[in-house]
Amino acid sequence: MAQTNQATHADHAESESHGSFRSYTLGFLFSLLLTVIPIAIVLNGWLEGTANALTLMAAAILQFIVQLLFFMHLREERKPRYNLITLLLGLVILLVIVAGSMWIMMYNTVAV
Repeated sequence: MAQTNQATHADHAESESHGSFRSYTLGFLFSLLLTVIPIAIVLNGWLEGTANALTLMAAAILQFIVQLLFFMHLREERKPRYNLITLLLGLVILLVIVAGSMWIMMYNTVAV
């Protein structure tokens, strides 16, 4: 019989850590907190204008970081950081798209 190059589940489990119950629980609690805070701010009208937008963006960025660290296990990689480089490229593309869209929506008004 020919041997395949596919790793078994046991080999995979030994070579990489997938987090513990504690890390998943912490990640879940942080995610809940970073979801409830913006909802409470918006529904209760605690902040307005720029402060509201900055707080919501900060919560979104923190939520993204929590997802990467606790659920995507970005900090636990042993191999070269190709995933991190790909993520950074994706973030740059996302930033260009969002910033360009915001620019167009804010400054492309037609004076009548």
